Amino acid sequence: MKFRVFLAAAVLAASLGSAAPVAAQGVDDSRFIAAREAFRKGDLARLEAAVAGIGNHRLASYAENYRLRNLMARDDSSGIPVFLAANDGSYVAEKLRADWLRWLAKRAAWDLVASEYPKLIAPEPELACIGQQARLARGERAVLDEIKPLWLDLLEPPEGCQPLLDALVSAGRIDADQAWQRARLQIEANRPQLARRTLNYLPDSQIPDPAAFDAAVKNAMAYLARQGAGWHGNRQGRELAAIAIRYVAANDPQIAARELEKRQDRLRESESRWAWSQIALQAARKHLPETLEWYGRAGNTPLSEENHQWKVRSALRAQAWGAVRSAIEAMPASLAARPEWVYWLGRAYKAGGRSSDADALFARIAGQASFYGNLADEELGRSVVPPARAAALGNDELRAARDNPALQRALALFRLDMRTEAVREWNWALRGMNDRELLAAAELARQNQLWDRAINTAERTRNEHDYTLRFLAPYSEQIRPVAREQSLDDAWVYGLMRQESRFISNARSNVGASGLMQLMPATAKWVAKKIGLRDFSHSRVNDTEINVLLGTSYMRIVMENLDNHPVLASAAYNAGPGRAKRWRAEQALEGAIYAETIPFSETRDYVKKVMSNAVYYSALFNGKPDSLKGRLGVVAPASATAMKDADLP
Repeated sequence: MKFRVFLAAAVLAASLGSAAPVAAQGVDDSRFIAAREAFRKGDLARLEAAVAGIGNHRLASYAENYRLRNLMARDDSSGIPVFLAANDGSYVAEKLRADWLRWLAKRAAWDLVASEYPKLIAPEPELACIGQQARLARGERAVLDEIKPLWLDLLEPPEGCQPLLDALVSAGRIDADQAWQRARLQIEANRPQLARRTLNYLPDSQIPDPAAFDAAVKNAMAYLARQGAGWHGNRQGRELAAIAIRYVAANDPQIAARELEKRQDRLRESESRWAWSQIALQAARKHLPETLEWYGRAGNTPLSEENHQWKVRSALRAQAWGAVRSAIEAMPASLAARPEWVYWLGRAYKAGGRSSDADALFARIAGQASFYGNLADEELGRSVVPPARAAALGNDELRAARDNPALQRALALFRLDMRTEAVREWNWALRGMNDRELLAAAELARQNQLWDRAINTAERTRNEHDYTLRFLAPYSEQIRPVAREQSLDDAWVYGLMRQESRFISNARSNVGASGLMQLMPATAKWVAKKIGLRDFSHSRVNDTEINVLLGTSYMRIVMENLDNHPVLASAAYNAGPGRAKRWRAEQALEGAIYAETIPFSETRDYVKKVMSNAVYYSALFNGKPDSLKGRLGVVAPASATAMKDADLP
């Protein structure tokens, strides 16, 4: 399938700012850089000298923050209250106060924690726990009722939350059933060491033998084979058998099902049903046909949020709309309210003839600039088009953004290539902004060629929007001609690139992917050889022209190997073509169902966003609506036919 390529010059011109990027602005940053380096090295004398001479630099508060952190590491926090008062409401003050509270908690300075915690503007979960610790230490027993939900919600507690869980156990608020319930959730999430820690809360006589626990987790089949005649005589033995079956299922759910069948009569109902739910979960992720049967055998055992969702996905995969409906209706209300499950419940109602109920659900999420918002619009017969563009920003609005102290600090941090700190400072500045202020900040980012900040900031508007900022299209001279040469739809290319890198040309992922199109080294090398690119070396992969050439060439090759289907190709770009091919079903699937049942959460989210992005880019480029359903199409049944390029990475 070849796609049409269109050009919207006005949109592209709007995406390219005339102002110089922040990296090109000249400012004497030497004192701040000296302060930062001294802080990193723990050189207090040089740090204090640099801070003393920093003057009114935009990042003077950051430098002073370095000095105070260095002193706090030396057990001196005396200067922190004055700094917090002078910088009240700033990001750097918020973070220093948070770390000071952690420091105070370790010293059991609960009165000071109690007075300082309420001054946090946006406390992280760990800080909320520290605040509750302070209340508990001061005798507020009602805190125990407030923190009880943490027992099942906080399976990987940060350091500051662990004492609250200890307090629940010490106060007798947790019984053996609740301990096993928490441990099961941790086992399902493959966190066995955390589960062991949970089970240590049990009375000594009920704690599983550590060696037996480790064997059930690490050598599950061998553990089951070596079980003695009396393995089912106590709860520990039965629960460890169920845990071992869960780990067998991770490799082969069918073998796990046979092992569970052998032990079915010796397990209590709750133990057996939990084990079936774990087999079903692993089977759902592997797209096995027995999945719904195994979920049926799990009965009404409590499911985790993850397992609830895979129960629905397995029903979608089987196109069993009655099972889709019942599985979503059994979800906790907060989970069922997510757009994906609102949409699929609507589809299930529609399949069952309840059209008015379906339309009411679609209306709840229609209009949202997202995958399921787009699909809901189309179910209601509406076109997916960008909303009317907000009125042009006035000079006063633009000036207010330029003069915003937090945005100025963020720009200074970007200038110094301190991207992590810059993004945090920028996002902090956006708190409480109205739509006009957000659009002005997004325009400031665009003018400074901070494409990712422009997009993310414009995405926050609620009533007034500018989709030329949400869906920026920079680097047009490099991208659009190459897309044409590759016979690729430029809207899809931009939709993928927006998701890959947000147009950060030197972006690098934690797995080593580089550049605008986030190419892995082996993939870049393979494509360069495939297209006959001479003198290629990985040092050139971040060059915009090279990166775009290699990335679009790979997109074309993947398309040619995967039925020219953009959903399969998008999945392949993120997770590899072999997986994308393997995830097809024995029968034809709607593209939306294929996307929703991708086993990897990152790839599942990625494909949805790429395809929704493409619809908006197409509408902007062409000046007319596009159809997400049309783009998703139908994914053909699995085929044993080998891919054209057998060594395609």
